[in-house]
Amino acid sequence: MIAPMSDSQTIDPELLSMLVCPLSRRPLTLVGNRLLCYESRKAYRIEDGIPIMLVEEATDIPESELPDLYKGKPAVTSPEQYPAE
Repeated sequence: MIAPMSDSQTIDPELLSMLVCPLSRRPLTLVGNRLLCYESRKAYRIEDGIPIMLVEEATDIPESELPDLYKGKPAVTSPEQYPAE
């Protein structure tokens, strides 16, 4: 019997490489069944292998879950804070 795939395993790696946070326009980090953006401090859930990339559906990443590099820095709240690449 084949074990069912978790939500994170069902995301195509090519799709994952193209996804960016709608606030910061930065790449996302896959952690469990969430896509995390440390710059905006938002976590986007994955449902049935589909990333829910709506800012209003995202949850805030608590300061305690941030890597040391991002602790104490303000969160990006709009894409205008970063220049277009």
